[in-house]
Amino acid sequence: MEIKILGTGCAKCKKLEEAAREAVAELGIEATISKVQDLDKILEYDVMMTPGLVIDEEVKCFGRIPTRDEIKGWLRGKNTA
Repeated sequence: MEIKILGTGCAKCKKLEEAAREAVAELGIEATISKVQDLDKILEYDVMMTPGLVIDEEVKCFGRIPTRDEIKGWLRGKNTA
């Protein structure tokens, strides 16, 4: 599973990365978490506001920090699909 945090490195982006890492750890799943800070690459996902969360190339949310439970739900959905 691949998780991407879209953002330029602001405080919200860091909080989203932290929440994603905690969700992955709590679920005990394997995932690669990377940051995408290049604006051109972020725009390729049609994300106009950061932070953004992408799981396996699917944009899950942007412009806000989802709760850890939301992230876990998306991760579980990916695991059972």
